[in-house]
Formats: sequence, structure tokens, C-alpha cells
Amino acid sequence: MTEDSPDLQPATIAVTAGRPPHVSDEPLNTPITMTSTYVAGGDREYGRYGNPTWTAFEDALGALEGGRCLSYASGMAAVTTVLDLVGQGGKVVAPEHSYTGTLLQLADLESRGRITTQLVDITDTAAVAAACVDAALVWFESPTNPALEIADIAAIAAAAHDAGAYVVVDNTFATPLLQQPLSLGADIVVHSVTKYLAGHSDVLMGAIVTADDELHAVLKGRRDLLGSTPGTLEAYLALRGLRTLHLRVERAQANATTLVERLREHPAVSEVRYPGFGGIVSIVLVGEALAADLLVQKTSLWVHATSLGGVESTFERRRRWKAEPATIPEGLVRLSVGIEDVEDLWRDLVGALDTLVV
Repeated sequence: MTEDSPDLQPATIAVTAGRPPHVSDEPLNTPITMTSTYVAGGDREYGRYGNPTWTAFEDALGALEGGRCLSYASGMAAVTTVLDLVGQGGKVVAPEHSYTGTLLQLADLESRGRITTQLVDITDTAAVAAACVDAALVWFESPTNPALEIADIAAIAAAAHDAGAYVVVDNTFATPLLQQPLSLGADIVVHSVTKYLAGHSDVLMGAIVTADDELHAVLKGRRDLLGSTPGTLEAYLALRGLRTLHLRVERAQANATTLVERLREHPAVSEVRYPGFGGIVSIVLVGEALAADLLVQKTSLWVHATSLGGVESTFERRRRWKAEPATIPEGLVRLSVGIEDVEDLWRDLVGALDTLVV
């Protein structure tokens, strides 16, 4: 957008950002640029430092989040890069319920004496604020994975900044269409692009967004040095997926809302966790682990898989992973609601749930 152009709605930005200039006979989409080498004398110089296909995706996601984006080979590559900002022995505050990859990375760094970690109940804003006092970095998700707890982003960001700590929000579940953490005080937003942004279960990619030019320069320098860059085809597919993000999120959220209402009435379900937005729902089954393991084997449309955010509906019992916190119920099943017809989804799901009722 130019400085004199009107403010655009997120749905329009998703479609229009990251496009080449409108020039006769030029492509409407940024082409895939397959190169490791550039002619010397420009800004890129070498394939590890930049690529026009990455830039197109970064421009689009940056516009949606309200900052400047850097893309990475995976969500965990983005996580690792941000945690690398913490100095030797620095303290990181994080939720006790988080993506297991993040928790494992924090545990690994702590075991090697690189950082110290304090895990908190992210819904207890006062306790989080108290933990911020000597922190270098405050990292959290909202909603959390897979407990779906909601954090007060603005209040936590204010407390962290008062303590001199950076604030990082993993916005993978909400996407920039439902929540923009930078506008609430976060310094950095992290995404697993693999999930909703790309949206078709065919891309492994991550991203970081910040509105701080100095932070952006530091993070880009780390990416250039470490080489945690995305593939060109992956960046192209992620941008193509991003073009329909608003449509997919709208449909998944509508489906999730309908399913939540019905799941709350089913006798096999003891608890339904839903933050009121988005397409992720967690249910706790009366029959605990055994019932959850049986459920994920008894459907035909719902796919048992560990990822989320695709057009197809997937689910899994999270405690099947040894690294999942013990405070997550054994019978919790995380549902990633897709964009299929909701009646077909319900028929498949309720048929499986009915078999669990004694």
C-alpha cells in the first residue's frame, strides 16, 4: 500500500499484498525464483540472504500482522532464532501449556545452562507479571496449545516491558485475522506457517514478524548466518495458501462453533474447551485415554494426525506424546476443524462418539 492509499481490510490485504506492480504483460503473481546465486553488486548477493519469492510472502504476512516479516525453514527454526536472542543465563517466562516443540527447546537450552525457564499459568496475569521481574524474554501462546487458555496479551506485555523483557507471542492458532499481537504490545510474533497460513498440509515453513526495525535487522542477521531459510517452492505455496486464509478461517470457525454446541451435549464428552474463536477445539472424554485412543480410530472423515490448520479436519490425543505436560488430561483430544460440510463432519464424529457410550 502507498501512504496515500486507504486502509484495507485484512481479507483484502491477504489477496493483494506481496504482488508485483501492475504492468502490462507482467505476471500477476510473483514467480518462483530458483537460484542460489545472484549477479554481484545488489542487495541480495547470495541465495541465503534473500529471494524474491520469500519477499513476496514476507510482504503479505508482514502487512497482515502490522510489521516486517522474515520467513524460515520451519516453525521450530523461527522459535530457535527468537530464543537465540536471550543472553547466556537469561530467564525466559513461558506457559506451562505450550506447543511441545517450544517446551522441548526451552528444556534443552536450560539443561545446557544456556537459559533458565519459569513456566507459569498464563491465565493468571498477576502471577505472570511477578515472574517477569528478572526475565529477559516472555514467550506465550494465546490460545495455548492444546489447553486453549487465553492470555491478557496487553497486560502481560506491559508488565514485561516494565521489567525490561521482550515479549513474543506465537500467533499460529489465532492467525492475524483474529488477533494482532503487535498492536497489543508484543515485540515479536511467531508463526508455524505450516498450519493455517499455508493451510493445505503440504508446506513446512515458519515466520517471525516484528515492527521493530532494529530487532528485524538482528533476526535477519541471525537467519543469514545460520542458514535457516525456507525453500522457494514452499514460500510460493505458502503465499498461495495465504490468499484464501480469510475464507478458510471463516468457514473453519463457523464449523467449530456448530460442533462445540453439539459436543457439549454428548454423554461421552466431559469437557469442551473452545476460546470462542478460531477452528481449534479440545474435548476431554469421559473414558479418558482409552476412549480417546478408540475415538481417533473410528472415523472416516476426521484424520488422526499431529498437525493442524489445514482444509481437512484432523484430531489426536495429545498425551500420546511423552513430552506433553502431565497437566493435560489423558483423555483430551485436540480437534482441528476443517472446511468440509459441517453436517458430514458431525455425522462422522458423533458416530464414533456414540460407540464410546456404555
